[in-house]
Amino acid sequence: MNFRIGFGYDVHQLKEGTPFILGGIPIEHSKGAHGHSDADVLIHAICDALLGAVNLRDIGFHFPDNDPAFKAIDSKILLAKVIDLLHEKGYSVGNIDSTVCLQTPKIKPYIPGMQQTLAQTMGIDIDAIAIKATTSEKMGFVGREEGITAYAVALVYRIR
Repeated sequence: MNFRIGFGYDVHQLKEGTPFILGGIPIEHSKGAHGHSDADVLIHAICDALLGAVNLRDIGFHFPDNDPAFKAIDSKILLAKVIDLLHEKGYSVGNIDSTVCLQTPKIKPYIPGMQQTLAQTMGIDIDAIAIKATTSEKMGFVGREEGITAYAVALVYRIR
C-alpha cells in the first residue's frame, strides 16, 4: 500500500484571558483555548490524522496530558515530532484538509499565516494544506463560545 488516509479531531474549552493559538499562530480574541499544552486544536487534529494514517495511535499516547514535559508546550513542537515519527515509519505527508469550528472570532484573515506556519513545520508545500472555517450557527458549546473544535484528514504516502 503506497497511500494511507488518517482522520483527526480535537476539542478544547475557551476561557477568558487565555492566549489563543490556532494553526501555530496567535489569534486576537478575548478568549483562548485551554489545555495542558498551548491547546492548539488545529495542530492537535492534524497530529491525530497523521498518526492515525500510519497506525501510531494518537497524540495523547505520544504526548500525555499528565506529563509535565508537555505543560504549555508549543504544539508546533509536537507536530514536528509527529512528522519525525511519520518519516521513521517510511511515510511523508501528501496533503492535509482541515476544518475549524468556532463561533468567533472570524479566522479567515489568519488562514494564510496558519498555512505558512504549518507548511514550514511539516516541511511541505503550502498548497498541500487546506484550512476551512465554519460556525455551529450558535448551537451547542461552540455556538455559545464555550469551546472550539477542529477536524483534519491527512493523506500520507510511502517514501521507502
